Amino acid sequence: MRGLLYMIAGTIVVSLIITFVTAAHVWAYARQDDRSTADTILVLGAAQYNGTPSRWFAARLDHAAELYEDGVAPRIVTVGGKLEGDAYTEAESGSMYLQDKGIPEADITEVPEGNDTLESAEAFGQVADEKGWGSTVIVTDPAHSLRATEMVRDQGLSAHSSPTRTGPAVSGRQAQFTSILHETGGLLYWRITRSSGGDYTVEE
Repeated sequence: MRGLLYMIAGTIVVSLIITFVTAAHVWAYARQDDRSTADTILVLGAAQYNGTPSRWFAARLDHAAELYEDGVAPRIVTVGGKLEGDAYTEAESGSMYLQDKGIPEADITEVPEGNDTLESAEAFGQVADEKGWGSTVIVTDPAHSLRATEMVRDQGLSAHSSPTRTGPAVSGRQAQFTSILHETGGLLYWRITRSSGGDYTVEE
């Protein structure tokens, strides 16, 4: 009985340590901003409403436009599918928003697939392979950066992250803390189910 209790206690301690280390990694990576040049700027999709990006999505798109104007990459890729009943995909919504900000349509590629980060990464990976793109800078919310970057790297691309510093995801300490907790769970879940393609999403 004592041995069983020790085993249970040890499992709990190890689980807590792994969770703490993962959360620290998510937090540390979220603070990074790598603006090294790349073939593309990949904007991860978020909710959109009849073609109008949500505040989360708009913050990502604004940052992507800034990176493009600064010469980080010559092309922006918008990615993301749509839910039943939607008139536009996230990729289409993002593309229209960027064009309204003055980004040339010729420098935007839409990948209208993916209802979570993993599906989006896989869809982007296929297009990147077809186009011959070997590197990308990922634009998403800070806490989401590590999971998104690892998933894109799993597609065989060189990837780094330059997260947005505006929008609801960074509107306050509570929002940032909640995002880190969510992404810690998401990253742990994905790493555990990696071989079967596990992922989970957050509504925004």
